[in-house]
Amino acid sequence: MTGAAGAAEPQRTEPQRTEPQRTEPQRTGPQRTGPRSRTLLAAAHIVADPRADVSPDDPAAVDWDATLAFRRHLWAHGLGVAEAMDTAQRGMGLDWAGARELIRRSAAEARAVGGRIACGAGTDQLRPDAAPPTPAEVRHAYEEQLAVVEEAGAQPVLMASRALVRAARGPDDYLHTYGELLRQAARPVILHWLGPMFDPALEGYWGTHDLDAATDTFLEVVAARPDKVDGVKISLLDADREKALRRRLPPGVRCYTGDDFHYPELIEGDEHGHSDALLGVFDPLAPVAARAVRALDAGDPRTFRALLDPTVELARHLFAPPTRYYKTGVVLLAWLAGHQDHFTMVGGLQSARSLPHLRTAYERASALGLFPDPDLAEHRMRALLTVHGAGTR
Repeated sequence: MTGAAGAAEPQRTEPQRTEPQRTEPQRTGPQRTGPRSRTLLAAAHIVADPRADVSPDDPAAVDWDATLAFRRHLWAHGLGVAEAMDTAQRGMGLDWAGARELIRRSAAEARAVGGRIACGAGTDQLRPDAAPPTPAEVRHAYEEQLAVVEEAGAQPVLMASRALVRAARGPDDYLHTYGELLRQAARPVILHWLGPMFDPALEGYWGTHDLDAATDTFLEVVAARPDKVDGVKISLLDADREKALRRRLPPGVRCYTGDDFHYPELIEGDEHGHSDALLGVFDPLAPVAARAVRALDAGDPRTFRALLDPTVELARHLFAPPTRYYKTGVVLLAWLAGHQDHFTMVGGLQSARSLPHLRTAYERASALGLFPDPDLAEHRMRALLTVHGAGTR
């Protein structure tokens, strides 16, 4: 195995230290039984094939073995996998053909190992450079993807649609589109509201730039068919708004937090209820997240917060503006942790964050004890800095 600079991986001798402080790795072994009191879904990244001769404009070349192995890692810790979501670079390197293959392969792997899986159904087969689609064309695109997810045996996540923003003339088009999709769904779905900080093309979702009015439309969709909605996934990075929305959901409809800034308090909850989770930050945090929620299972919220609160500083760094490039830090940490043998991303997205940003991500993850082999992580980070001329400064 080689590092980013092609250098040999470290021998088991003590290397020179680039960081004066480092926490020993968290010893949380695999536990297939998931936490009981909360449902945790990790939005998982994909692993690119670095040997493929492709350009950033070509269809994604995916290392399927490494991609599926990472999902087995998440399942082994008792988390579910949220597949083919924005963490998997939907609309940022992974097209619908690649997402469809990912859904089919991951769903088959989930059946083989008994893991939970939910998969994103969207409209990204509609070309963004074509004329604006009609609402009917958007609905047909959703229906095609919904059918693929259901045929694979996975739970659908109805993702926010860039095409629907272009097609809709107002809230009524959202109500009609989602109403038809829920009517057709074979099993309860997760509705996903992704804010423009994650994808600027989603500005004005639900037919308005007024978030209060948008919330009303969103909840109207849910209230019309609560039997077809397992839960809603909110990614607005606004804890107070999520809590207020959560209290207005019909009985039995979950709130899956997508807030990568405030997840400990939202998952812990209050006297009015709690959020479950569907989070991109749980891609690197799976072992500690599972351990923390098992503390909640045992009636120990203090340990839950003691485990999860220190991770927020890392999460806020990974998801710093431009938030949509958080995927680069997530893949860096997977490489440093030994889950893949390179730091290459589809579409060349490994270049989307600066070296200082990546080094800080490494330092904060190391301080949390997230790397099973700290020497390997340090060697790889050194190699990355060296090959880009940054050395150990």
